[in-house]
Amino acid sequence: MYARDDLATTHDWQQLPPGAHVEAAVDGFRMLADGTRLRMMWLLCGAEYDVTTLAAAVGIARPAVSQHLAKLKLAGLVAVRRDGRRAVYRVRGGHVRRLLAEAVETADHHLTGRPDHD
Repeated sequence: MYARDDLATTHDWQQLPPGAHVEAAVDGFRMLADGTRLRMMWLLCGAEYDVTTLAAAVGIARPAVSQHLAKLKLAGLVAVRRDGRRAVYRVRGGHVRRLLAEAVETADHHLTGRPDHD
């Protein structure tokens, strides 16, 4: 049994979450439904990046990275801090990291045919 499987016992799956929580979650999923943003988020799970370094890592222009980061920040998925004149971005917390890891692991199971965990 995986530690995360305890979620099945920590949530009341018969009780719907409040509407504002559902809308915020939908906004977050919408942000992650873009391949470029998902790749950026994956990198931001492991380290902090400025716009220039992140643009080089994902292979897109700096203005596009800035626009993606602004959307991800508004959705509450990334945090920013100042390092002198540079803005440095990172993923906001363990929940986001686990969400991304689970999404990619689910895709791996789907693509490879490995059975799901119960």
